[in-house]
Amino acid sequence: MSSAVLPALAPPRRAWVTDLPLLLVAAVWGASYLAAKGITTTHTVIAVLVLRFAIVLPALAVAGWRGLRALSGPQWRGAGLLGLVLSGIFLLETYGVVHTSATNAGLIISLTMIFTPLAEAAVSRVRPPAGFLAAAGLSLAGVVLLTQGGGFTSPSTGDLLMLLAALARTVHVLAMARIKAVQDADSLSLTTVQLGSAVAVFAVLAAVPGTGAAPWTVAAGFGAGEWAGLLFLSVFCTLFAFFVQMWSVRRTSPSRVSLLLGTEPLWAAAVGIALGGERLGVTGVLGAVLVLTGTAWGRRRADVTS
Repeated sequence: MSSAVLPALAPPRRAWVTDLPLLLVAAVWGASYLAAKGITTTHTVIAVLVLRFAIVLPALAVAGWRGLRALSGPQWRGAGLLGLVLSGIFLLETYGVVHTSATNAGLIISLTMIFTPLAEAAVSRVRPPAGFLAAAGLSLAGVVLLTQGGGFTSPSTGDLLMLLAALARTVHVLAMARIKAVQDADSLSLTTVQLGSAVAVFAVLAAVPGTGAAPWTVAAGFGAGEWAGLLFLSVFCTLFAFFVQMWSVRRTSPSRVSLLLGTEPLWAAAVGIALGGERLGVTGVLGAVLVLTGTAWGRRRADVTS
């Protein structure tokens, strides 16, 4: 989630100062799919989500305490509503990555970059340019190829869940743009309330019988590897990523931030293949190329017409 930006470009000789941290964020986000897959099963999804975000919430609350106290009632309600949507996103993503490869998860979720401009066009009743529609078609064709194994088969449950997660991310972006109460809210406070609302949803679900192991039971059963994966998701993929975004958007341009963070699916594929031992096959490789080409093309077309 990005915050309001200042369009001042960093001096060319110091561009790496902002580019490198943003690339690190994209890399850890790309690696997050394999990390989540490594510590999560179907029966521990909700427990892992409770643990992941409960770890970082105190730090966010302390850092943004003054901003939290300054939030108005409508801002609290708006951020809480966004948090409900966010909880749905994380549930879909985490259940999805359990049932598909980390590579597929990272590439399919990148369709958010295509879905969001399409949804905005539908809401505003403005027809997207032909170039963007072509890019969207290319991306969707890539997903169809990507989700095929040895031949043309039905996509896995995980692939479909990741597709729904991309749609849910689109809903979240549109809601943030249209809930007027949150427009002027401090980004740190807004994120803290959203994550707090999401954790509350996960905690309620964890208390419902039949929804999986309790968070404390899962935590007690974690070994060093599982704790390392959980802390990676909490500290690097959440806390570090958020503060780097807050820092970088004030030192570079929105398009450069978008470009660098847009490399996330590349990192997801690289990590899944290099560290996870995943294989795409010829059809999958072609699909991955089409997804990456389509989303990059679509992002450029969206920037030009926005």
